[in-house]
Amino acid sequence: MTKPLNRLLEAQPTTIFTVMSALARQHDAVNLGQGFPDTEGPHDMVRVAADALLDGQNQYAPLTGLPELRQAVADSNARFQGLTINPDSEVIVTSGATEALAISLMALIEPGDEVVLIEPLYDTYLPMVRQLGGVPKLVRLEHPDWTLPLDALANAFSTRTKAILLNTPMNPTGKVFTQEELTVIAGLLKQYDAYAVCDEVYEHLTFGAPHISLMALPDMRERCIRIGSAGKSFSLTGWKVGYVTAPAPLAAVIAKAHQNLVFATAPNLQRAVAYGLNKDTHYFQGLAADLAHKRTILSDGLRSVGLEVLPCHGSYFVMADISPLAQGEDDMAFAQRLTREAGVTTIPASAFYDASNGAPPIHLLRFAFCKQEAVLQEAIGRIRAWRERT
Repeated sequence: MTKPLNRLLEAQPTTIFTVMSALARQHDAVNLGQGFPDTEGPHDMVRVAADALLDGQNQYAPLTGLPELRQAVADSNARFQGLTINPDSEVIVTSGATEALAISLMALIEPGDEVVLIEPLYDTYLPMVRQLGGVPKLVRLEHPDWTLPLDALANAFSTRTKAILLNTPMNPTGKVFTQEELTVIAGLLKQYDAYAVCDEVYEHLTFGAPHISLMALPDMRERCIRIGSAGKSFSLTGWKVGYVTAPAPLAAVIAKAHQNLVFATAPNLQRAVAYGLNKDTHYFQGLAADLAHKRTILSDGLRSVGLEVLPCHGSYFVMADISPLAQGEDDMAFAQRLTREAGVTTIPASAFYDASNGAPPIHLLRFAFCKQEAVLQEAIGRIRAWRERT
C-alpha cells in the first residue's frame, strides 16, 4: 500500500459544473449553467494581443506585471472608485482572478485563523480556505431578497477572525452589497482588526445598483485586497488575466505567494488588457447595458413559464425558485430532469452552500444570462414546450 494522498483534495467532489456540462453535452442541451459568454470580446483587444506576439517581447514579464498594465489598473481604480494606487508597489498581475484569490488568502491565512464567508458562495472559496488551514465561519444570506443578516454576521466575527472574503457583485445570487451593508462590514473589520479579500470580478456588470468597493470606504484602504478580472470585464475568460490591488505591505507578501505559484502571466495578454482598461467609460457602460438587457430577456422568459425569479442587480447570473414546476423534486433532480427532458441546463443552487452550516435551500436554480439573445430565447422556448408536454 502506498501512503495516502492529500486528504482534503482527494475528498473534494467533482465540481457541479463538470457534472452538469457533461449532462448537457449528452442531451444536446442549451447550457445556461457555466458562466462564460458565447461571443468574443472586443476585436481591437484581440488584435493588440495578436500583434504583441510578433514584436519580440515574449520572455518572462516582471513578477508583479508589465508596468503599462499595473498603471492601467491603478488608473482604473482612480476612475471608477476614487482610489489613489501606486502602480509600482500596490498592484500585482495574476493568471486569472482564481490565482489572485489563492495568493491573497495565502498571504493572510495561517492554520487556525478564522475566515468569514457569505453563502451562497463561489465553489472554490471553501476549498482554498480549508487547504490553507483556515477555519470557515459561514453567514447565510436570506432569500428571496438576499438580505445580509447583520446579527449573524456580527456573531461570525471573533478575536480569531483574520479576514472576510467578500464577493460583490455576487456569484451566484447577483446581489450587489449596499453602502449600508459595507459600512457594517467595515465596522466589524476595524473592531476585530481583520482584513477583507474583495472579489470584485463583476465590478463593471451592475444593473441599477452602483458597485462600491469596500476599499473605498473610510479607514478601509489598508485592510482591503481588491481583485479584478479582465476575463469578466472584457468577455475574454480564456485569457485568465486578473489583478490584485492592495496596500504595499500586503502586496509585498502577496507577490511572494505569486512568485511561488505562477511568477508571471503572458506578456502579450497583459499588454492587450492594459489597452482595454484604458477604454472610454462608454465601453463599460455599454457592457453593463447589454447584460442588463439579457438579464431582462431571461428573467421575463422564466416568469412566463411559471418560475419565480429572485432579485439580481449584477454579475452574469440570476436565481429562480423552481417550486411552481418542480412537483416536490429538489434542485438537483429538477436540474437533471430539465436537461434530459427540456434540453436546458442550469446549476442547482445547493451546490453553492456548505452542509456544515445547515441544510441548504433545495428549490433554487442558477441561470447564466451571458449568452446571445437567440440562445436565451431558445432556452425559454424549450422550457415552455416541455412544460406544455408534461
